[in-house]
Amino acid sequence: MASIALPSPKHSAAYRLRRARSWVFFALALLPFVIFAAFPVYWMIVTTFKQINDLYDLQNNPLLFHLPPTLEQIEYLLGQTNYAIWLANTVEVGLAVVAVTLIICVPAAYVLARTRFPGSTTLGVAIFLTYLVPPTLLFLPLSQLIVGLGLSNSRWSLVLVYPTFTVPFCTWLLMGFFKNVPREITEAARVDGCSRLGAMFRVVLPISLPGILTIVIFAFTLVLQEYVYGLTFVSSSSEKLVTLGVVTDLVRGDVFFWGPLMAGALIVALPVAVVYNIFLDTFVRGITGGAVK
Repeated sequence: MASIALPSPKHSAAYRLRRARSWVFFALALLPFVIFAAFPVYWMIVTTFKQINDLYDLQNNPLLFHLPPTLEQIEYLLGQTNYAIWLANTVEVGLAVVAVTLIICVPAAYVLARTRFPGSTTLGVAIFLTYLVPPTLLFLPLSQLIVGLGLSNSRWSLVLVYPTFTVPFCTWLLMGFFKNVPREITEAARVDGCSRLGAMFRVVLPISLPGILTIVIFAFTLVLQEYVYGLTFVSSSSEKLVTLGVVTDLVRGDVFFWGPLMAGALIVALPVAVVYNIFLDTFVRGITGGAVK
């Protein structure tokens, strides 16, 4: 007698209904968080492309365009301010700080993670604790150092100052990656003729690439968002970074140039958001793998 094939539970109407209902509930639960995260970006976009008459008319809804969009805010930002110079300064300082951070962090984290000596664990914790010192307590002694080196009112003073908070955290984060690399791999490399330095460059660093990329993103992002040190050590408009320049040159007394302000923030924020999304998996793996373990 031929058996009758029963419909799979996964293809039944009740299963599809439950699955659709769960997706709807999930979307409704996620919607407030999406709106909360996307609203600042939407506000920047609307403000950037609004006309002056539309932007400052209190009778208009600030979330909507009442006049056709325009590029006049971006044109003012690029033509009437030093925004292009600020961007170039930010890239220069950011790349220099990332290079200094890598040069110091990689060997320091490798030694603390892969070698045993008295006080190594305490030293690692102490390095991380220096990251928690508020900048407001450090900029006074650092200003004496900057003046002594003749770097006052120069963007290169920030290359000297910013590693004071990028190096401690990045060293501690990278230590977690180096500790997770099995010692048997480095021992096998030593047996094959590699020195300690050769084993680090040929074996440990390629395996720890997600961690290295994480500290690169972290250090460069800190340069973009730092404000206190930039305000303390740089006063000339041609030497400012974009975070400081946009705020100080587009806020004049009680007059806020909201259109150019939002345009300046949007131009910087979009590339950073794109980079974070491209390397999101690597960045999350770096934070969880290094910090947690």
